[in-house]
Amino acid sequence: MENKKTDLVIVGAGIFGASIAYYYKRNFPQQQVIVIDQNEICSGNTLLAAALLSRFRSDPTTIPLAAETFNVIKELETITGDPVPVTVNGALHLAGSDKQAALLDKMLPVASYFGISYEQVSVSEAEKMAPWLRANNTQKRILVHGEAFTDPYLLCQSFAKAAKILGVKFRKNEKFEQLLVADGSVTGIKTTAGTIFANRVILASGVWAPQIYSQLQIALPMAPVRSQYWITGPQPQLFPAQMPTVIIPEANFYGRPQSGGLLFGLRESPSMVADARQLPSDLYGYPFSHDSGWTDLENGFEKLLPFFPNFENLSIKNYVAGFSGYTPDSRPILGAVNQIDGLLLATGCVGAGITLCGGLGLGMAQLAAEKPNPFDFSTFNPHRFGDFDPFHPNHLKRCGEARSGKSTG
Repeated sequence: MENKKTDLVIVGAGIFGASIAYYYKRNFPQQQVIVIDQNEICSGNTLLAAALLSRFRSDPTTIPLAAETFNVIKELETITGDPVPVTVNGALHLAGSDKQAALLDKMLPVASYFGISYEQVSVSEAEKMAPWLRANNTQKRILVHGEAFTDPYLLCQSFAKAAKILGVKFRKNEKFEQLLVADGSVTGIKTTAGTIFANRVILASGVWAPQIYSQLQIALPMAPVRSQYWITGPQPQLFPAQMPTVIIPEANFYGRPQSGGLLFGLRESPSMVADARQLPSDLYGYPFSHDSGWTDLENGFEKLLPFFPNFENLSIKNYVAGFSGYTPDSRPILGAVNQIDGLLLATGCVGAGITLCGGLGLGMAQLAAEKPNPFDFSTFNPHRFGDFDPFHPNHLKRCGEARSGKSTG
C-alpha cells in the first residue's frame, strides 16, 4: 500500500475522465493529476459506443459542448502524433409525422444560430444517399452537413495519451474504496492500492457512480440503461461508405455505415434498466440480452419496415450492448456536490458521451480549478431533482423512459 499527494484525482478513465484530465493538465500545467480506474483505460462502456459525433441537437445547451469535441480532435492528433479516425458523412433526419416535423422546424433556427449547415432534400435525393431507404412516407428530410462518427476507443486513448504526455498519471486496475472528508471538505480517496491525498476529486465513474454515491448518502439522479446496436454483413450497394447517418424517430431507429455494412440501433420500449448497486466491476459477460437482441428486433420490425423494406433480409453479424447512464431529463450530471466541498461529478452520458466529451472535459476542468466555465452547466446540476430515492423502481423506470423516448440527439 502506498500514499500519494496530488492536486486533483479523477475516478474513472473512460472518455469523461480522460478528457477532463487532458484539459486540466493542458490549462493548468503546474497542477498534478492522477486518474484511477478499476479496470483498464478506456475499457468500460466508452469502448462500446456507437460513437456518433453530432452538433444538431434538441438541447441547445449541449451544442457548444459537441462543437468543442469536433475542435479538439486535431489538437490531440498534433500532441500525440496519432490520427483519430473521423468519418464526416452528414446526418439525414427524417420526419414521418406532424409532431416530428414540428420538432425539426424548431431545431433548424437553433442550428443556424450555431452555424450548423443543413438543407432540406427531396424524397429521391434521400433515397439516393441511402439506397436501402424508402422516404416517400416522410414529411420532412433534413440533411445536416458536417456530422460524423469516430472510433470511441481511439478517441478515448488519444485523450489519455495526450494527458500522459503532459504529465498526468494513470493508474489502472485500482478500485475506489472510500472518499476522505474532513470538516466538510475532500482530503482525498482510499483505493485498493493505498491513499491518494487531494483537495479536489472528480467522480467520472460512469454507471458505477451511484454505487459510490450511495456510500455518501447522496442521491444521484441516474441509472444504468442498456444501449444496444447491431452490425450487418457487408452490402456496399445498400450501405455505401459515404452514406449519411440516418435518423428515423418514428421507427426509433438510427443507422450509419460500418465496414461496408450498417451499424444500427433500435430504441426498444421499455428499455432495460439496472440497479447500479448490483453491477459487477467488470461487465464482460453481463447478461444484457438472452437472445442477442432478436426479440427487440422483432418488436421493432413493424415500425421500421415502411422505411426499410429490405430489413427482414439483412444478415446480422454482430450484436453490441452496454450500459449508458441516463437521467430522467436526458441531461448529463455535471458540477460540484453541495454537501462536500471539493467533490465534483461528471457522469450521466445519456447516450451522447462521445459527442459531448470535449466541452464536458473543458468545462469540468475549469470548475475543478475554480475558474470560469465557458459553458452553461446550470441545467446539468447534480441536485436538480432534489431529494429522492435513486434506487426506487419509479426513478429507474423514468431513466429507462428517457432513453426509449429519444427522438434526436
